[in-house]
Amino acid sequence: MAAHNRRRRVTIADVAGHAQVSVTAVSKVIRNAYGVSPAMKDRVKASIEELGYRPQAAARGMRGRTFTVGLMLPHIRNPFFADILDGLMEQLADTGYQAIMIQGGVTRKVEKHAVDALVDRQVDGIIMVAPLAGRARLEEVAQEVPTVVLARHERSALYDSVFDEDDVGAELVVRHLIELGHRRIAHITHQDNSNARPSDLLHVIRAEAYERVMREHGLDDEIAIAKTYYHEQGGYDGARQLLSRSPRPTAIFAGADQAAFGALAAVHEAGLSVPRDLSVAGYDNTQPAALPNIALTSVNQDGAVMGSTAGRLLLERIQGRTSAVRFSVTPSLVIRGSTAAPGG
Repeated sequence: MAAHNRRRRVTIADVAGHAQVSVTAVSKVIRNAYGVSPAMKDRVKASIEELGYRPQAAARGMRGRTFTVGLMLPHIRNPFFADILDGLMEQLADTGYQAIMIQGGVTRKVEKHAVDALVDRQVDGIIMVAPLAGRARLEEVAQEVPTVVLARHERSALYDSVFDEDDVGAELVVRHLIELGHRRIAHITHQDNSNARPSDLLHVIRAEAYERVMREHGLDDEIAIAKTYYHEQGGYDGARQLLSRSPRPTAIFAGADQAAFGALAAVHEAGLSVPRDLSVAGYDNTQPAALPNIALTSVNQDGAVMGSTAGRLLLERIQGRTSAVRFSVTPSLVIRGSTAAPGG
């Protein structure tokens, strides 16, 4: 009996009749095709909204598009990734596209399965955030589906790249700490099993910029790097390692806010005060960094802009652009209460 009471699914013909346009016109609006007037687009969208019409994904896929894009994240715990997702969703808001998010994991094998799952589901394009795969694998995917890679610096003719000027951002932090009077400045960097060239990885670029600026100021002997991970536990472990040095650092620059949060916990556990005993700075300018009880000095690389730009470039590729685009974000330093002069 229940089956007979099921509401009939609204069809494209229903929308066309309600909007008093042709089925072809409705199809063009749904596909965001060229040649549709703004007035017709508004009328059709109003009818779609009023009737609650939802195109069937399978049917759309048979016609060549599913109006879905895949977003592959390394994991979902980093608040910076939420900023990227916000920017992407804002870009997609009026396009008819929806994003499918998937977690890539910490190994290349798991990441490959995640990306393959998106391809198998016939997404129209994929955005990969900080992938572990090498360029050859990324180009293999890009030859099958339009692709944008975020947070990697290599060049490819087959996919677009969106990245931060990581050397500039790291330099801003280290110079800020030196100008405050710090000399014993330590750094927490990241390690992973990426198959990319080291020079294309953001954490390598940030660590190299830290070392370069320290040397430029005659602080070669004060260079201290803890190679852990860009998450809270990694920051905690890295800070404990650095705090065991004698003399201990007066400042720690963590290559990501997540690691900086863990470093703050280690400093607190050691009975030290921030910034009186130790200054701590991060990277990403995530929303938690601005909370009054954290007040973390951090590099702003505007994740929302990166996500929005990645979405825009992906839609352009889906619509037929084949030339490669590289988009870089110029970072800025947001100074808060976690950094001060030594002993201050």
